[in-house]
Amino acid sequence: MSDLKKLKVKLFADGADLAGMKEMAANSMIKGFTTNPSLMRKAGISDYKAFARDVLAAIPDRPVSFEVFADDFNEMETQAREISAWGKNVNVKIPVTNTRKEFAGGLIERLSKAGVAVNVTAVMTLDQVERITARLDSKTPAIISVFAGRIADTGVDPMPIMKQSVEVMKAKPKAELIWASPRELLNVFQADAVGCHIITATNDILKKLALVGKDLDRYSLETVEMFYKDAKAAGYAIAARAAA
Repeated sequence: MSDLKKLKVKLFADGADLAGMKEMAANSMIKGFTTNPSLMRKAGISDYKAFARDVLAAIPDRPVSFEVFADDFNEMETQAREISAWGKNVNVKIPVTNTRKEFAGGLIERLSKAGVAVNVTAVMTLDQVERITARLDSKTPAIISVFAGRIADTGVDPMPIMKQSVEVMKAKPKAELIWASPRELLNVFQADAVGCHIITATNDILKKLALVGKDLDRYSLETVEMFYKDAKAAGYAIAARAAA
């Protein structure tokens, strides 16, 4: 726990299961929440606005990010302004491009200048971070979500990109960098090491916080015990080879 207390990076919970979000909200270490249409669909959410209202009623005191789902920038803007009005703690997620690979810079700039706290999502390159940062209003809080986990999935070390992104974003002090799509708890400490402001992780990763500082010899023994108990419970047996 001593290592966790030294962390400067803020922990956000990423998901769309209301019960799970409430569970994480009870943990004082969790400083905010993110979700997206894919997570919501997987959770069986059919009424977007009703779900958002339930979440905000349950979590009124920490930032929550909800994403637009249009592909046209004008329609995205309409949705963004509506979503922003749902609560003072709402960040509106805007994809860095639409499906035609058109940069959302103009929309990001208009919303940021209007005081909408955007969370620009699906970002994976330093060039994108630079272009987004240039469009943000210096007076309005904002988030840039760089999908470090997906970068790592391609065989590329995300650490240099994340570290450089932190430096680029210093031009807009109210903007925060999220390490998005982490794959393991180690990513929390990596995000902290490069100066990321936030890391957002699913509940299954965040629940591993209890393992931080665990004695590895003890963990090794527990793993051996688990394999033994599961083999016994399954009734596995290997018949002795008959003598020739």
